[in-house]
Amino acid sequence: MTELAFHFGAPDKLAYACRLVRKAVVSGAKVVLVAKEDAIAQLDVDLWALASTDFVPHCIGGAATTKSMQNRSPVVLVTDAGQVPDHTGVLVNLAEVVPQGFERFDRLIEVVSIDADDRNMARGRWRHYTEQGFAITRHDLALKRAD
Repeated sequence: MTELAFHFGAPDKLAYACRLVRKAVVSGAKVVLVAKEDAIAQLDVDLWALASTDFVPHCIGGAATTKSMQNRSPVVLVTDAGQVPDHTGVLVNLAEVVPQGFERFDRLIEVVSIDADDRNMARGRWRHYTEQGFAITRHDLALKRAD
């Protein structure tokens, strides 16, 4: 069964996602990140802008991306998890909805900002997962910043 975690309270959702993806890649994980198109474009820029020692190889999934490129890349950025049918590692969701096919991934990480609308949409996704019988691990990022 897919392991689910919610990371609440990210002051900058995209910056946090970059650090999260970098950490996952260093640990050897393959990552699919789902977000809106404008966020995907910004993440592509942000992942290139990390320190040279922290570079995260990645590709943007979609019709123009070959299957072999997706398989070789440790990180694939997409607007729909269905665009990468062969990946089963970690799914990071920055989107507003439950990603289709999340059950085929080993782990799903939901990143939630401090924005009230984002938190409300996350509550709906949380409710969906718990109604499906998934146990969820909660990470309060505000508590981590306070340490």
